[in-house]
Amino acid sequence: MDTILPTELVEAARKVIDANRAAGRRVAVAESCTGGLVSAALTELPGSSDVFDAGFVTYSNDAKMDVLKVSLDVLETFGAVSIAVAWSMAQGVLERTKADVAVAITGIAGPGGATENKPVGTVVFAQAIRGADPKHVVADARHFENDGRGGIRLQAALCALDLLMPSPEVPVEEPEAA
Repeated sequence: MDTILPTELVEAARKVIDANRAAGRRVAVAESCTGGLVSAALTELPGSSDVFDAGFVTYSNDAKMDVLKVSLDVLETFGAVSIAVAWSMAQGVLERTKADVAVAITGIAGPGGATENKPVGTVVFAQAIRGADPKHVVADARHFENDGRGGIRLQAALCALDLLMPSPEVPVEEPEAA
């Protein structure tokens, strides 16, 4: 396949598209530090439009507020690289699309922007599923080794794609006949 993207990223996107197609789910993403890399990987695949609904690159705090309706209070209280902001971004995507699942990514790819508590390589992810209890937050903060801006962004994109995979269904045991 003719692509400028890393093979491992395209293959991860293929798995997401195939698994969500089989599950009948549509997906969407909100990206900050990955700058559209996840959306690019998903749209690299022919026929992905029946699964991929939308991608938002909300790099600045103003864009997070204007496009995804992340509140200024949340941004000022927790910072752009926080579970609260990632969760708000993911919820904002669901409100603005027809997707069944949304993933948000926000982080510090470097080389600047780090703080003592949030070094370069800190990336936060959140997943929101349409119809799920909004009190059930699926989010995680990760630290990727600083192998350069590109390496951090690639690792973050791969992690986000993993969050777009449908969860394996827990088998339901049928009651035995009496």
